[in-house]
Amino acid sequence: MATVKVSIKWNKEVFKDIEVDMTMPPAVLKAQLFSLTNVPIERQKIMIKGQTIGDDSWGKVQLTNGLTLLLMGSADAVPELPAETPKFLEDMTEQQIARAMQFTGGLKNLGNTCYMNATLQCLKSVPELRDSIKQFHMSSQQRDGTQMITNALKTTYQQLESNTDSFMPLTLLASIHREFPRFAEKDDHGHLMQQDANEFWVQMMHILQMNLQGLKEQQQGAAAGASSNKSLIDQFFGITIKATYPLFRVRIFSYI
Repeated sequence: MATVKVSIKWNKEVFKDIEVDMTMPPAVLKAQLFSLTNVPIERQKIMIKGQTIGDDSWGKVQLTNGLTLLLMGSADAVPELPAETPKFLEDMTEQQIARAMQFTGGLKNLGNTCYMNATLQCLKSVPELRDSIKQFHMSSQQRDGTQMITNALKTTYQQLESNTDSFMPLTLLASIHREFPRFAEKDDHGHLMQQDANEFWVQMMHILQMNLQGLKEQQQGAAAGASSNKSLIDQFFGITIKATYPLFRVRIFSYI
C-alpha cells in the first residue's frame, strides 16, 4: 500500500488521518508535520514501536492504516504580531505614500500648465541650480519682471521641499503671465491654451541667465578667490566652442 493514513501524537495533541506516501522519503512527512506543529525538521524525532524513523528512508518500518506515531521535539516560538498593523500601498492615500517614500510635493495643473510644471520639475533636479535659486535676493534698486519671476520660482521650490502635498503655483504663474502675456492666451471658452514646453524652457533659461550669478571658480577647483563673470546658466548649461583654422601655404602661378 503506497499511501496510508496514520495518527501523530505530539505532546497532548493528536493529529488524525495524516496521509503518508511510502514511496516518498520520510522527510516529506516531517515537512508536513512542521507545518502542523512548527517543530523544525532537524528537531523532529518520529518513533513507532521503539524504532526511530530517519530522513532519507523508511528502513524496515512498515506503516499501515490506523497506526499512531509518536513525535518528539520542541516547536519554535510563534512570531508575535507587529505592534502596528502594516499598511500596503493599495490601502494608502497619495499623501501617505508620499510621506512614506519621502517624496516632495508636486505642482497642480492650473489648466494646460503641464508645460510649466514639467519644466520647473526638470530644472529643480539640478542641485547647483536649485541651490542658487534658494540664495537669490531681489535687487532693492532695480526690480523688473524677470526678478519677480525668479523670486516666485524660489518660493515655489521652497514650498515643494517643505511639504508632501501638491499645491498650486499661482504666484509664479501670475508673474509669468504679467511679464510674458503670450503664455496667458486663452481659447474661445476662456481656458488657458496649451503652450510649447521648449519655448517656455528657453524663456526660463534666459530669465535665470540674467538673474543668477555664476559660482566662484574656486568651488570648481580653479584659482582661489577668483570669481567667474559668467552666469550660472552659462557655467552649467552653456558650452564653449573653440575653432581652429590652419593656414595653408598657397603657391601662386602666373602664366604668360
